[in-house]
Amino acid sequence: MGMSSRTNPKVAVLMGGPSAEREVSLSSGRECAAALRGEGFEVVELDAGPDLYARLLDIKPDVVFNALHGRWGEDGCVQGLLEWMRIPYTHSGVLASALAMDKQRSKEAFRIAGLPVADSVIVPKAEVMADHVMAAPYVVKPNNEGSSVGIYLVHEGANGPPKLSDDMPEQVMVEQYVAGRELTVTVMGDRALTVTEIMTDGWYDYDAKYKPGGSWHVLPAEIPTEIFDRCMDYALRAHSLLGCRGVTRTDFRWDDAQGADGLFLLETNTQPGMTPTSLAPEQGEYCGMTFGQFCAWMVEDASCDR
Repeated sequence: MGMSSRTNPKVAVLMGGPSAEREVSLSSGRECAAALRGEGFEVVELDAGPDLYARLLDIKPDVVFNALHGRWGEDGCVQGLLEWMRIPYTHSGVLASALAMDKQRSKEAFRIAGLPVADSVIVPKAEVMADHVMAAPYVVKPNNEGSSVGIYLVHEGANGPPKLSDDMPEQVMVEQYVAGRELTVTVMGDRALTVTEIMTDGWYDYDAKYKPGGSWHVLPAEIPTEIFDRCMDYALRAHSLLGCRGVTRTDFRWDDAQGADGLFLLETNTQPGMTPTSLAPEQGEYCGMTFGQFCAWMVEDASCDR
């Protein structure tokens, strides 16, 4: 694995960083750091900034626990730095991280492999605001940001195209909206854990994901065995296809009115949320792992790609 054999390995937990998901990452990082201390690791919490290389040289960790979310931390950038420094790290490597973060390219890979994905196009932001680029209902979102920051749902019968915020990038993804139920599967190494259904009172957005009471989880999901098995199979195939390692979470939408034909793979997250109530650790707990054991497994699984 490449991690030092000392009995009390030193783990640097990377958190925060400059992305739009800084606050979520700080929350994940603090929870993981506390859990790892509880498992007997020596832990240093590190808010990732431009001095990251110098800080890591100074700390000399045996392994890096990457609790960053969003750009720079999840898209292959920090992974490249850690490869350069030869420090084993959790989650996926450079290529898998970059590929999964680019929603359109990862969807093309899924489509070629025969996995069901919704139609989508990459379009200049100005065009999206000028006219409908596809028949409503559709969703507009950044192509390479994590979570649901800046997602616009354009309903059928909408008066006109959406007005996008200044924060949205110049190129955005416009994706056919898939109605139905929100399902997700965590993959841990070479094993799919279970299927969770995410229930909300309305549209599953950033607030529903992170604010108390915004959503609730049913696990295992109460869905037909055929759909359950397909979700597990597709999540494992997506993880493998992108070249991921460690823990990933693959999200689905299932329109139960269409049966098996209504299941669509939305995206694979190479660094899912990591608080004790987050979807991935919750699935770990369902499979018999405490949050501490879940985090410890990730540290023990850490490696460099090359």
